[in-house]
Amino acid sequence: METKLGNQSNDDTAIWIEKYRPQSFSDIRGQKDIVKRVKAFIEAKNMPHLLFTGPAGTGKTSLSLVVARKLFGSNWRSNFLELNASDERGIDVVRVKVKDFARTRALGDVPFKIIYLDECDALTKEAQQALRRTMENYTKTCRFILSANYSSKIIDPIQSRCAMFKFKPLDQKDIISIIEKISTDEGLKIDESAKKALIEACGGDCRRLENILQSCAALGEAITEELVFSLASMAKPKEVAEFLNLAVENKFIEAKNKMLETMLNYGLSGLDIIRQIEREIWQLNIESRKKVALIDKCAEIEFRMVEGADEFLQLEALLAQFTVVSR
Repeated sequence: METKLGNQSNDDTAIWIEKYRPQSFSDIRGQKDIVKRVKAFIEAKNMPHLLFTGPAGTGKTSLSLVVARKLFGSNWRSNFLELNASDERGIDVVRVKVKDFARTRALGDVPFKIIYLDECDALTKEAQQALRRTMENYTKTCRFILSANYSSKIIDPIQSRCAMFKFKPLDQKDIISIIEKISTDEGLKIDESAKKALIEACGGDCRRLENILQSCAALGEAITEELVFSLASMAKPKEVAEFLNLAVENKFIEAKNKMLETMLNYGLSGLDIIRQIEREIWQLNIESRKKVALIDKCAEIEFRMVEGADEFLQLEALLAQFTVVSR
């Protein structure tokens, strides 16, 4: 989903991901090339079917809503159908809801309506085949915007019928501009270390950034690095680096205790901590070949945990590998 920077709602109780959702192309951050190409379609009042792919919180739904507003003006709600395919995955959704909307003509001077299918990589293969036929049959009266996290889960016949746009996580410059916009509008006090913590915690996901900011603001105090990591349910990178360095220095017991303490303090699961461990491995003062071997071990341990193995036992095994590799 989405880059949320734009006109504010007058409702102070609004959730910030909606309050700061973009209202125009210029409000969308981090996807300059995509916005430029989609804007050209809108200016021509004609567009092909579109396929937006990329991580959550990067602007896919927001851009779709901007497209509808710019094309249809005040009539956009009558000419725009939004469905979440992860809720309604079956073939009946395509046969009934989509077809019923697609077969009627649009209101206004634009000759087609828009159907936005969010998370369409969750559609079953049968539903995707039915969607392919619907896209063919109703192309005169309807255009589709499909949104997915993974393009590989969309069948090739649908991909070939769409203009594909690949969204990327927001970079540091765009995240900073959003933080500064919200902090100015909301009167927040954010120090530089907290901004770096927000960049680390959100990972280029604007929706996550805004949720963390709103959670911090609700406490009514200055936003600090400590507060950000606490509310984001992340350990400070330096704390993760601390127990990894203990393991590398052959201090296994101290490393294990420090890791357990960190997990308990922040309420982290095994999968949460292993992802942070993977990022910190590259900062360790060991040979590159050993870093690669440890990354490989992280992947193996994560797979075991996903399959149901005991989390703490697997993390102990991972720390043991740090001790062995460092020798």
